[in-house]
This record gives sequence, C-alpha cells and structure tokens, in this order.
Amino acid sequence: MNPQISICIPAFKNKAFLERLLDSIKIQSYRHFEVIVTDDSPDDALRELCNSYTTYFELRYFKNQSNLNTPENWNEAVRQAKYEWIKIVHDDDWFVNRSSLDSYARAVIQNPDAHFFFSAYQNIYFDQQRTQKMRLSSFWKMSLKSNPEILLSRNVIGPPSVTLYKKTNLSYDRTMKYVVDIDFYTRYLENYTWSYIDEILVNVGIHSSQVTKYTFGVSDFHFNESIQMLIKKHDGVFKNILVYDGWWRLMRNFKVTSLEQWSQSGLSKSHSDTLSAMVQIQKKVSTVFLQTGLISKTLMAFSYLKYRLGNNF
Repeated sequence: MNPQISICIPAFKNKAFLERLLDSIKIQSYRHFEVIVTDDSPDDALRELCNSYTTYFELRYFKNQSNLNTPENWNEAVRQAKYEWIKIVHDDDWFVNRSSLDSYARAVIQNPDAHFFFSAYQNIYFDQQRTQKMRLSSFWKMSLKSNPEILLSRNVIGPPSVTLYKKTNLSYDRTMKYVVDIDFYTRYLENYTWSYIDEILVNVGIHSSQVTKYTFGVSDFHFNESIQMLIKKHDGVFKNILVYDGWWRLMRNFKVTSLEQWSQSGLSKSHSDTLSAMVQIQKKVSTVFLQTGLISKTLMAFSYLKYRLGNNF
C-alpha cells in the first residue's frame, strides 16, 4: 500500500523560499500526500501564495493566532497532519528533483519494520554560493545502528527536512532551539527502528538568519540545551566512547571550568561527576594544547579509561 504522507511546513515570512519549496512539491511524481503550512508571519502574504497552489495538490493553510516560534510551529504543523507519515520540510529547504518524495515512499514500502527514515542531502550555502553533499558514512551508520545515543556526539542524521517518520505522541521539545532535532531523534529511536536512504533527496538552505546560526556557540542555547538533553538520558550513556568524546569536545569548546551553574539543573550525580572529572583534567592543560587534536584525543582517551575503570567497565 502506498504510504500517505503529510508534508508539514512551518513557515515564517520567507515568501520566495516557500514558493521555491512549493514549486518543488508541485512537480513530485509521487502524489499520495497533503501539504500543511502553519504560518508564524505577521501578515497574509503567505496565505495568498498558498492559495495559488491549491489547484495542484491538497494544501491546508493555518495562520497561527500567536507567534509559536521554533520548534512549536513544527509541532503545530504535525498536529494538523491527517496522515500517519510525517515529512517536515522547513521553508528554506526544497526537494532535489521530481522523484524525491517517491524515493521516501519506496523506502517505507521496502522497509515495513522501520518507523523513521532519513536520506542523504546537500547543503546549499546561499552566502557562499557553494554546495556540500552530506552522506552517512559506513562508520557512522554502523555506530548509529549499534547505539542511537551516538547522536549526542554528532548529528549524523541531519536536519528535520531530511527525515520521514511515522506519527506518534512524541513532539519536539518546545524549550529547545539548537539541539531540538537531536533530542527528538534520540527519544524517537529509543523505541523505533530507522532506515537510511543513500540518495540526495533534499536541498538544505544555509543562511545567516537561521535559528541554528544565531544559537551556535551561545552558551544560553547550545550548552544549556545540551545539559537539558543529557538530563533525559540514563546514567550509562557515557559508556559509549563516541558520546564521551562528544561531551569532552563540548566542555573544551565552551571552556567550562565549573558545573556550579548547572548544579541545580537536574543532572544526575553520575552525569555531574563524569563531566566534573572532564573539567578537572582539562583545567590542568593549556588551551593551546587542549585545542591540538592529537593531544586532546589522548587526554580524552585517558579520561575515558579512568571513567570506565571507576565504573568497573
């Protein structure tokens, strides 16, 4: 049976971006879909644009009564979806060609046990006029299959626009902005299996006004949200060396010298002790050496071994 897909578009102001996305949807060879646009814009410009596409495919437009922001506008689009398969596409992203949606649908049919799919994609840097192809390497594919929590180290899935998943009661955490996608993926994959499509199916627009651009490296967003995400994880999450390494780099890059600021955040004692041990080692090394790849990796390995010995492997 052909999967019925709800293409959910959380939109905000960018009429030209949305038009490009809708044009890429209009030419899709796979037609078992609906489009939902939830609009955070202050005016009706996007409503008028959406109305011009209703003759090409089923499109339902919703004007938010108040500005929902990221990621609650994503959640609102999903709430309005009537089909079981959810394909969030941000308004600055678009399908690569007319068979993109068909490739997602075929993957669903060919992998009946999977609930979550993601594809290769390409980043389109608007300001730099360059393209970057993003594929899942064999190493990270094997690592993700072994333990989805490696996403706490690196987001090897990509942005929500490259995913297709079966609708559940899970939603994106409205208190997050920077790690919101990783948080959702790890919670979803705790209970459901995934499948990777090694085809570049989505163009991901990269530009300076994106949320991830103004929140990257900002402690109030990036590090605080990472701590918030860690709170939801079990005490043994650091036993995976990739996760441990990811947090080693995070502590190093944010130059964390104390966890006092986050002591009341709800971190478990195990997590707090592990991060504090990282801090104590990093404080003993000059920043220059700590930023040197080989030295940092060696220290991380020493720290990890000490952690595992302390936890009896």
